[in-house]
Amino acid sequence: MTSTRVLALDELSQDEAHRVVVEGIAIAVVLDSSGTVHAIGDTCTHGDISLAEGFVEGDTLECWAHGSKFELTTGKPLTLPAYEPVPVFAVEIVDGDVYIDPSQKLAV
Repeated sequence: MTSTRVLALDELSQDEAHRVVVEGIAIAVVLDSSGTVHAIGDTCTHGDISLAEGFVEGDTLECWAHGSKFELTTGKPLTLPAYEPVPVFAVEIVDGDVYIDPSQKLAV
């Protein structure tokens, strides 16, 4: 599979998640405070909730419904009630656009 353009880098706001769907896979794209773009599975493993509707804090994305926090770099849950990780995908920035290949998982 190949990378798919999901949005322009300037469409992302710092410390906010943006939901995209690539090849049927929901992904939360986050521009963190250090300027790094992350792509993690958008569905909380605890309650089938969109993580993109949650809160970015440092290097974590918190589910708004039950408070589980997921590490942006590994997808690992840092707080309960979630105990299963979400996938993390490779991100490529080309000419100001964000590309993701959902077949290139960095974790899970």
